[in-house]
Amino acid sequence: MGTKAVYWLGLVTLSMMMAAIFMVFVYVPTEAQQGIVQRIFYFHVPCAWVAFAAFALVAISGGFYLWLGQQVWDDLAYASAEVGMLFCTLVLITGSIWAKPIWGAWWTWDSRLTTTLVLWLLYAGYLILRVMADEVPQVARFAAVVGIVAAADVPVIIVSVRLWRTIHPAVIVTRQGGHGLEDPRMIATLLVSMSAFTALSAWLLMLRFSTLRATARIANLGRQLALAEAEIAD
Repeated sequence: MGTKAVYWLGLVTLSMMMAAIFMVFVYVPTEAQQGIVQRIFYFHVPCAWVAFAAFALVAISGGFYLWLGQQVWDDLAYASAEVGMLFCTLVLITGSIWAKPIWGAWWTWDSRLTTTLVLWLLYAGYLILRVMADEVPQVARFAAVVGIVAAADVPVIIVSVRLWRTIHPAVIVTRQGGHGLEDPRMIATLLVSMSAFTALSAWLLMLRFSTLRATARIANLGRQLALAEAEIAD
């Protein structure tokens, strides 16, 4: 990845995050039923979207790695999984912060929370396998399979509120009595926040992927140097 691209995306991300924070805490109206705590919604939902997108990229990259056997796809899957785990962790944290004043508990075995925790555990397992692959390259292919299978939990999370009984918040009410995201300011704030978190995840992914590719190039140069030294010694 070009250094300039990373630099400019970083600036764009910073600007978008500042705009999102302003809109969340100043611009958007307070939700009528849940009060000020509902503002965490504008961080919680974007984190979930980014995590799901990152894990989908893990599955796609893992599929290409199994098909083509090229290290670049494995590195992309690895970087995507790390970014996805970061934002999935934030989903669980923000969800707990939101749950405490609304449900009276930091955690409940609600269907959406439980399936999200399962997703986190699955990709934690993927990352453990991927770390092991640095020592045993054959493990990388098994890790890719795990990454693909684990992504199947994403649609389950999305439809969980329809499949099972849930207490997960589903209705947003403005102080004017409107239901859902009817207030244009709520819609605008959510869209800006989702765009900002998408840009942030892309920036982090570029940084991590670039680091992994640089590490791979250095390792390859080291192997070539070792072979050259062995030939000279012979």
